[in-house]
Amino acid sequence: MKKLRMTHQREVILQELKKNNNHPSADELYERVKKKLPRISLATVYRNLEILSETGAINKIEISGRQKRFDWMLDNHNHIYCVQCHRVDNIDMATTEKSALPPAESRGYQVAGCRVEFFGYCPDCQKKQKRKGEKKMGCKTCGPSDLNDNQRQVLNALAKSNEACGSKDIAAATSLEAKQVSCQIASLKKKGYVASPVRCKYEITPEGKKAIA
Repeated sequence: MKKLRMTHQREVILQELKKNNNHPSADELYERVKKKLPRISLATVYRNLEILSETGAINKIEISGRQKRFDWMLDNHNHIYCVQCHRVDNIDMATTEKSALPPAESRGYQVAGCRVEFFGYCPDCQKKQKRKGEKKMGCKTCGPSDLNDNQRQVLNALAKSNEACGSKDIAAATSLEAKQVSCQIASLKKKGYVASPVRCKYEITPEGKKAIA
């Protein structure tokens, strides 16, 4: 583990992360941290989470290209992911330090380890599916979604912020790059979900809040 200067902000973030095992995103952790540090920003929480993960104090989980989540447990373990609500749980499996990948299949790589990722539907989502009669995704009754996953990430980040944000701030709070954020912002402005009160700064509109409610 790299040497890390433990500031008060990092201590609070780490304390809140250790209070649960549900692998929160930066957005979710920000909601908890700001109760103790009201003036802290979402970008600050995300930046400190990145520093904590880079120094080995916590683990960063990037599953199926979705929003990054964070885990305070440093022991070797795997995860199972719900494709509907994005819940992440730990799985205890027998693992070894080196994978059993045959040399002929390694494509010349020096194998340092392996990670197993399972995905499916969590118990809560299975119950909801049963209550809805297990409706199929994309059916005529449900209709197409007005937002793609990237647009929803941008709107969620703006909804969590107390002030207008730039593309880099939004990128820091999501799994997107600044260029991707700018592209999504353009589409969201056309839909009336995002406004720009200041040049190159953006905020969510009431219509945008309704879209992610």
